[in-house]
Amino acid sequence: MFPVIDRTASLLTRGYAWAPDLRRRHADAPAVPTRLMGRPALLLHGPAAVEFFYDERHVLRHDALPGPVLDTLFGRGAVHTLDGDAHRVRKAMFVSLLTGGGSVDALTDRVEDHWRRAVDGWRGREAVLFDEVAAVLDRAVCDWTGTAAPEDAAREVAEDCVAMVDGFASVGSRHWKARRARARQEGGLARTVDEVRRGADLLGRGSGDSRLETVVRHRDVSGRLLDPHTAAVELLNIIRPTVAIAWYVTFAAHALHRAPRLRDDLRTGGDAYARAFAHEVRRFYPFVPFVGGLAAADLHFLGRPVPEGTLVLLDVYGHHHDPGLWPDPYRFDPHRFLGREPGTGELIPQGGGDARTGHRCPGEDITVSVLAALATDLARLPFDVPEQDLRIPLHRIPTRPRSGFVLSVPTLERARHAPPVPSPPARPGV
Repeated sequence: MFPVIDRTASLLTRGYAWAPDLRRRHADAPAVPTRLMGRPALLLHGPAAVEFFYDERHVLRHDALPGPVLDTLFGRGAVHTLDGDAHRVRKAMFVSLLTGGGSVDALTDRVEDHWRRAVDGWRGREAVLFDEVAAVLDRAVCDWTGTAAPEDAAREVAEDCVAMVDGFASVGSRHWKARRARARQEGGLARTVDEVRRGADLLGRGSGDSRLETVVRHRDVSGRLLDPHTAAVELLNIIRPTVAIAWYVTFAAHALHRAPRLRDDLRTGGDAYARAFAHEVRRFYPFVPFVGGLAAADLHFLGRPVPEGTLVLLDVYGHHHDPGLWPDPYRFDPHRFLGREPGTGELIPQGGGDARTGHRCPGEDITVSVLAALATDLARLPFDVPEQDLRIPLHRIPTRPRSGFVLSVPTLERARHAPPVPSPPARPGV
């Protein structure tokens, strides 16, 4: 059933194109057998595949993620590696922290406050948007969680979070930089957890209600407190994904530069258009190439046998660019989502299914809210785009504009008198 040839090397060279290319070789079949990292694997595609993949009876996460990914992106013992009751208990903590209007609005407000202060420092000079936004997001989320570092250490935390994401799918220096960054931040947060526990009564009479203390006080399915390392891992699984929104904000700037009409649409379209724009950024631009898990039992998918233990892969990038699912998929068009929210199996950059009970990211509402707010702020901000390399290489995972998107923000006096700077016309594709 499964071929002998291992496709890991081609994944490292083809990047986001790997899964769509593999499917094309098999006439775009919804299930394609392959081999990855020495294991038999089945690449799935389409709405039925999303439903199948996010059914816990079908696909398990425990032991599915390779060690290099755990040691860079998620951390050992993270919620992403759990199944069954252990996952539900841990996931409930994240749901309580990351969902609901109060949490989403509070973090978004902090981001916008830090954004306004940062923009004042950009005036009259050039700034690398990706780096600056990562620092803004880090300061905001660390304030929000109660883990704020001194100002001189905040940018280092942001750089470490970026390194964790940037190096998880690589080999060589990027990967080892990611490992060192995770070890450094886990160690610091574990010490913070110890300090909080030494200074608080954790038997139901705690003195505070910060997000930090919620994680510190959390008890697992057996009723035990998380050990300091695991608590640190889960704190990073709030901070790191928030900093990673910098990728989407940089993509939003790329879209605004390619199609200047979008700036007017964002300035005048209100919250509904901003949210639709955020959804389209998450669909159009490449971030997650695919996700994986292990077959929980001997199964069948659309008549094809899936033996227990098979590595099951869901093609995310191909899903978002399938002309059978999205008319003209390489055209950036926020109107796809205007006046409606995408279905749970339709837009899946942060997973499919129900975020409260399954493996969909519970921070998705925060991502959409923060991205919509900062995209609107970008549309209102007068800035020039110096000549630079804005290509987005699809062989690199995760990818972003090569230059990080350098922008030049005029002083307030210049901004009041400067005519609008024309942007280049839109072109198809990334």
